[in-house]
Amino acid sequence: MADDHDRIAKDFAEAVNMAPAALEAFLESDDSKRVGWKGADGDGAGESVGHRSGRRIVEIKRTKKADLTDDDYAHMKKVVGYVHRHLAQGGPASDKEHSDWRYSLMNWGHDPLK
Repeated sequence: MADDHDRIAKDFAEAVNMAPAALEAFLESDDSKRVGWKGADGDGAGESVGHRSGRRIVEIKRTKKADLTDDDYAHMKKVVGYVHRHLAQGGPASDKEHSDWRYSLMNWGHDPLK
C-alpha cells in the first residue's frame, strides 16, 4: 500500500502545478466559480465539483504526508485522472488563457499555461 501511496503522491505532485495560495486565490475568482458541473439537480446553483475539489486540494497540499488518509489518496488519484483526461482534450484552438477549459483545470489545481 505504501508503494501505491508513493506513486499516487508523485503523480499528484506532477499534476497539481499550482501552489496552495495561488489555488486559493483563483478559487475566489468569478471565473473559478462560474465553470464546472454543479450537480445532477440541473439548477446550476451551488458549488461545482471542481471548485469543491480545489478546496480539498489546498487542504491536502498543506497536510504532512504522514497525516494523509486513504480518502486523501483516493482524492489525489481522482485529481490526477481529471487533469490527465482534460489535458488530453487539448483545449480550445485559440485563447486558451481565457478559456473555460483552462479555468476548469485550474479549479483542479493545474494551470495548463505553466
